[in-house]
Amino acid sequence: MQRERGFTLVELLVVFGILALLMGLAPVAFDRMRDSSEYRTTVRTMLGQMRSARYRAVTEGREVRFSVSLGERNYGVDEDVRRTLPESLGIRAVVAGNELTGRGEASIRFLPSGGATGGSVEVLRASGGGTRLRVDWLSGRTTLETLLP
Repeated sequence: MQRERGFTLVELLVVFGILALLMGLAPVAFDRMRDSSEYRTTVRTMLGQMRSARYRAVTEGREVRFSVSLGERNYGVDEDVRRTLPESLGIRAVVAGNELTGRGEASIRFLPSGGATGGSVEVLRASGGGTRLRVDWLSGRTTLETLLP
């Protein structure tokens, strides 16, 4: 007696059901992965630009300004190319009163002495959590703080 090899109809339906479920979940997982990647890239880029601005101020002996445009949703250092904030992220800034323009641009100036005007920039996720990039006015150092939702 020889037995037939192959799959039953029930086994094939179970496999197709599992594949359909995975295909339905893939876009959600991809969106989460993209949002997470944009968040990490934005925080890393801002931190790098702030630290670079401090370094340039000290080495070039001149003030260097890191600015965030709250209305246009972009950020950058002095005359360098400004980067646009992804739509999935929010931004807030706390700076000295004289560093806020009427156009909704907040700036932190890094001084040749190594200090800065101080302040912080918060990068916020849709969930309410995020990161605060804080610039110490005395030393000009930039630190990261986690913001919980």
